[in-house]
Amino acid sequence: MHTADPPTPKLRRALTAPLLTLYGLGVTVGAGIYVLVGATAEVAGPYAAVSFLIAALVVSLTALSYAELATRYPVSAGEAAYVEAGFQRNWIAVLVGLAVAASGVISASAVAIGAASYLHTLTNLGTTLLTIGIVSVMGLIALWGIAQSVFVAAVITIIEISGLLFVIGWGMSVQDPQGYAFSETFPGFEINAWRGIFAASLLAFFAFVGFEDMANVAEEVKDPVRTIPKAILLTLVLATGLYLATSITVLLVVPIDTLSTSTAPLALVFSNAPEVIKQGFAAVAVVATVNGVLIQMIMASRVIYGLADRDHLPKILASVPQVTQTPVVATLLVVALILLLTQTLPIGTLAERTSQIVLGVFVLVNFSLIFLKLKPDSTRQHFHVPLVVPILGVLTSTLLFGAGFL
Repeated sequence: MHTADPPTPKLRRALTAPLLTLYGLGVTVGAGIYVLVGATAEVAGPYAAVSFLIAALVVSLTALSYAELATRYPVSAGEAAYVEAGFQRNWIAVLVGLAVAASGVISASAVAIGAASYLHTLTNLGTTLLTIGIVSVMGLIALWGIAQSVFVAAVITIIEISGLLFVIGWGMSVQDPQGYAFSETFPGFEINAWRGIFAASLLAFFAFVGFEDMANVAEEVKDPVRTIPKAILLTLVLATGLYLATSITVLLVVPIDTLSTSTAPLALVFSNAPEVIKQGFAAVAVVATVNGVLIQMIMASRVIYGLADRDHLPKILASVPQVTQTPVVATLLVVALILLLTQTLPIGTLAERTSQIVLGVFVLVNFSLIFLKLKPDSTRQHFHVPLVVPILGVLTSTLLFGAGFL
């Protein structure tokens, strides 16, 4: 069981608030909007942007819960530590830890397929070969070291955000847009429209999978009590703004029948652009999506390391060589699993499974915070949210999980 004080960290505290925010933005922005805006539009039609807004509202409540829990227990395998403290049951902690690691592996697999689709437009090489190459190279970077890995991810994040701003700017300047009129992107009160919006919210939710990854590198954050809440909330605000602007732009410019079938949807905004613009954006999109693969690898390997370090998994998975100070065996296991999944399942299925796993974890994490708040608080100084926040987090996460069956 957890004691009041977190265990002494073994990993290097190297992450500041800007690096941690860029880390969160890197996985959130790269994993979602570059790959899945088309799939979301297929289900929600002209109201895809509303689906992103609903997903953001659901995520924001649970994000506040994570901000408190990550400052109570700033350790790797964060969710497992929170659930163990809240439920006082080891087996639930192990189950949640494995679910979080699985979500990272499955998410990285979906994003690797998206990255290969963008890279295919540049090289015309087979997507299978490209997917294997992407996963292998990102695995080598993840083995390199946390500060180096997150620095690489931070540089890439700046590139991918610039890419989204370019999509928005270019799309708004298109003389003859082929998509919906702006007024058509707001839903009325028709039941069928809202059914599609809520069903698509599960896919849109995948675009926000990432902020919780910041909790799983908490053991490597400088001054976690101040840094983690600031970085989590800033990541969500910036990602939501970018998503709404990008999804509306794409809906205005691209015909829905073309958009809904694309695994490289943002490239469609440049269909009438000069070839150099098309190629340049495809290169940015490759970099952006590859970033999501790297960050999910880092997260999943830290969760597996954290579980092994607490004797919930074989101890070899907790081995940290002095040279890299990274969990090498855990990272190699994650890379192998991602390679397997990219070759066996399609991107839509991978995205939906990721969302469902993460929402299930969100419900348990929010329940944990409710239980902890009902007990005397003997932990050291940490960030606080009102009790109503995790209660609403449970309700909204459960409702969004159910929306997937509409």
